[in-house]
Amino acid sequence: MLEFRRNARRALDAVGRGERILLTYRGKAVARLEPVRAESVGASEDDPLLNIEDFAVDGPGGALTNEEIDSLVYGGPRANAR
Repeated sequence: MLEFRRNARRALDAVGRGERILLTYRGKAVARLEPVRAESVGASEDDPLLNIEDFAVDGPGGALTNEEIDSLVYGGPRANAR
């Protein structure tokens, strides 16, 4: 992790060239960086977030902040704060 923090750009360049990188913390694997396959990048036609603007309307409380949207989408203690 220390090496990645110091040289993140170089690591991401390597991933962009097709290399896979295993990140470790205190000798234990914690994450893997790998190239994204082209077919996994695009959203499928039935993805509900693909055309979310078609369903967006101002509610009685007005526009939501980014934090409120994240909470609603991903869950958390502020999901029902309004």
